[in-house]
Amino acid sequence: MPGSPPLDLAALFDAAAAARARAHAPYSRFAVGAALRDEHGAIHAGCNVENAAYPVGTCAEAGAIAAMILAGGRRIREILVLGDGSGLVTPCGACRQRIREFAAPETPIHAAGPGGVAESFTLAALLPASFGPETLGG
Repeated sequence: MPGSPPLDLAALFDAAAAARARAHAPYSRFAVGAALRDEHGAIHAGCNVENAAYPVGTCAEAGAIAAMILAGGRRIREILVLGDGSGLVTPCGACRQRIREFAAPETPIHAAGPGGVAESFTLAALLPASFGPETLGG
């Protein structure tokens, strides 16, 4: 079926869709879910959580990363972001940098809508010449 995620992405897509269904987006009405696979193959998901004080909200990608860290994961092998925008729903600039903390430049980032994965990028394509832990000698 067109737009369906490949089998290797199906679990990420399903986890992101389940997370998106729980998003708290009463102000923008723009629910987002994200799911990532860590270095152990475990999947962690998050949803956006808005706040009446706008700068205090949390992106879905940040929630998925926090879930990964809590579960003991430390590396992102791939991530899928799911939203229902008129264009591609890719991570915001801050989330690109958050992902960079735990991912390599070649890490796949999949932008998806309700109908499936629309496009896939590497982290390097979305955040070229990035600043990462190795820049600080870490």
